[in-house]
Amino acid sequence: MVRRPVAFVTAIVLFVEAVGIVLVNGVLATVADNQSMSLAGMDPDAMVTGTWVMGGVSGALLVLCGLIPLLAGIRDRAPGRLGRIALIACAVVHGVLGALAVGLIGWAAFAFLMVVLALIVLTLVAYDRREPETVAGGPGGEEAPAAV
Repeated sequence: MVRRPVAFVTAIVLFVEAVGIVLVNGVLATVADNQSMSLAGMDPDAMVTGTWVMGGVSGALLVLCGLIPLLAGIRDRAPGRLGRIALIACAVVHGVLGALAVGLIGWAAFAFLMVVLALIVLTLVAYDRREPETVAGGPGGEEAPAAV
């Protein structure tokens, strides 16, 4: 079945994206520091610190979202309720960022974000909840759903 490889690929892509986000925010913080940039009179040091914090928090959240499909792939079981909620939130964020990326960055960034979105959704769909097991010997010799 393809669900384990998809889960592993999703985890790897989310881990790589986490590193990329931290690196991009690091470059932005360095540029803001070197240029003493500020926004609406804000202290330049606050801009640098905020950029580093945003990069770290975003990277940590992507790593945590990457651990969910990694564990699902290792265990070959669907993520729990909180894991599914986290992956759905991550998918929504990727969809919104993809819509913004078209106008701000370009189609390549949009394509990358949509591939990540597709991997997350495929992981969620591939590990859909199990259907109830069937018990032989139902009415007319047919299989009937087992009582849960």
